[in-house]
Amino acid sequence: MAAVAEVMNHVHKLDGKVDGLVPMFINTNNGQFTHQGIYTLGARADSYYEYLLKQWIQGGKKENQLLEDYLQAIEGVKKNLLQKSSPNGLTFVGELSHGQFSPKMDHLVCFLPGTLALGAHNGLPADHMDLAKQLMETCYQMYVQMETGLSPEIVHFNMHQGSTRDIDVKLADRHNLLRPETVESLFYLYRFTKDRKYQDWGWEILQKFNKYTKVSSGGYTSINNVRDPDYPSPRDKMESFFLGETLKYLYLLFSDDPNLISLDQYVFNTEAHPLPIWPSTA
Repeated sequence: MAAVAEVMNHVHKLDGKVDGLVPMFINTNNGQFTHQGIYTLGARADSYYEYLLKQWIQGGKKENQLLEDYLQAIEGVKKNLLQKSSPNGLTFVGELSHGQFSPKMDHLVCFLPGTLALGAHNGLPADHMDLAKQLMETCYQMYVQMETGLSPEIVHFNMHQGSTRDIDVKLADRHNLLRPETVESLFYLYRFTKDRKYQDWGWEILQKFNKYTKVSSGGYTSINNVRDPDYPSPRDKMESFFLGETLKYLYLLFSDDPNLISLDQYVFNTEAHPLPIWPSTA
């Protein structure tokens, strides 16, 4: 734990952040940020923000530096990365690329609604829950606006007046890897709000997994094209996180037992392993 604390303390002190947002890479030789032009909550950066909050919770809410960095980062997201799409006004989290905003959002970013909801449950500002609900709707729309009902790996949101659809998907980004982030956040939102629409959304997603990715001989496969319901082009590959995370969160989402891994006693790491929260007196 001392090694982990040292790393987080080092990142806390580094220059190169933008309103609490960190660049994607650290040089392992000199310990400094590299490639400081890109700020994202997607691939290669997402877990940092998730762990700021979860380490604070797991440690009994004692490490105020972690909480301060998390709150600053969320404010940085609101200031620099949060926009609305056209025509339906979906709230989404884009990226900063060399000072320019990009309306690109990875499916990985759909961890954020759940993280925001977890923070609100642990006493952080109520507007975090409001934002969680808005982003949860957006992540759901990343599924239902596709012809297969499954989200692509990356989407781009339209922001121009007169757009006919909120979401565009480039050819290279149309694959679905059976990722867990959206159903993970649905689990948190359902646990904290008891709104059954989040269970309904998860059930819809599971049915689409069954329809387009289930393999007749057993198991599931990632697919190449979520825009083609006639031939989604199966890849014959199932990532381990589908069993270890996606199906686990779906199982928890569909359970109405609040004591089935209590979120007041356990915190999930980014691979969906439940870790006990330390007693506040420890």
